[in-house]
Amino acid sequence: MSTPGRGPAQGHDDNGREPSPFIELDRDAWAALAAETESPLTAEEVRRLRGLGDSLDIDEVREVYLPLSRLLSMYVGSAGRLHRKQEEFLQRPVPPRTPFVIGLAGSVAVGKSTTARVLQQMLAHWPEHPNVALVTTDGFLYPNAELERRGILQRKGFPESYDRRALLRFVVDIKSGKDEIEAPTYSHLVYDVVPDEKIVIKRPDVVIIEGLNVLQPARAREDGRTGLAVSDFFDFSVYVDAGTSHIRQWYVERFMRLRETAFRDPGSYFGKYVDLDHEAALAEAARIWDTINGPNLTDNVLPTRSRATLVLRKDRDHSVRYVRLRKL
Repeated sequence: MSTPGRGPAQGHDDNGREPSPFIELDRDAWAALAAETESPLTAEEVRRLRGLGDSLDIDEVREVYLPLSRLLSMYVGSAGRLHRKQEEFLQRPVPPRTPFVIGLAGSVAVGKSTTARVLQQMLAHWPEHPNVALVTTDGFLYPNAELERRGILQRKGFPESYDRRALLRFVVDIKSGKDEIEAPTYSHLVYDVVPDEKIVIKRPDVVIIEGLNVLQPARAREDGRTGLAVSDFFDFSVYVDAGTSHIRQWYVERFMRLRETAFRDPGSYFGKYVDLDHEAALAEAARIWDTINGPNLTDNVLPTRSRATLVLRKDRDHSVRYVRLRKL
């Protein structure tokens, strides 16, 4: 199977194509992997999980996210068995294993937050790991005042706008097996970190960490050495992908919907866009994408796609068209 603009097909070396480190399955083949499994979510639960502009429905959950949750559950179980075997080999008492950590990356407006929420709910329905925590990296952005001081408020979402040391400490604490971990929170309404408000995570079985740049490799230090990256502590990673032109369209459409909803809240940071006429609002949404979100996607987010364990590739209508999985 080949698709214009997609590059060579992956993982079909048995059909005479070039060998690849990935297995690629189209929508029908992927959906068949969970054909005999009943989805744990109802249509109403799916509706509540759906993000603004997403076309997520019960069929998408059953055909895309149910197989993914089954695969992830297998990975979690395998990690637990390996943990026990390792401790037995080391002749140590077997302590509780550390949480299984899933990184989830992708562009602004691609629907990764919806993907994260759906996976959280579906994984929690499997009895082997009922406690599934979800943390977004937005809380690890520097506060607006600090971004202004550094002169990078207009680069919010770029790698340098995050407190990467704090995010790394957070993930290290998770994988160290701490009983209780705190994460900062972020308000999209006021467009800033919420001071003194924390998310408390207590002994989760699985932690999903969702954010633009979670698959970024470690930076080289001034002395030439390379430190640790957040992704070094992931047990599995997912990249939500789509054509750049489609994502740009989704962003503009979402911006226009928000003008009629959240932007009208008196406390909204974006209230200044409500009084723009339709054409001016479209132009402003396009400008924000073309000067901020688009360059960040091209320069920082998209290059991390190849580092993911699994890629969900969406079509123009937001439905997942194919899945690419790294071979073991």
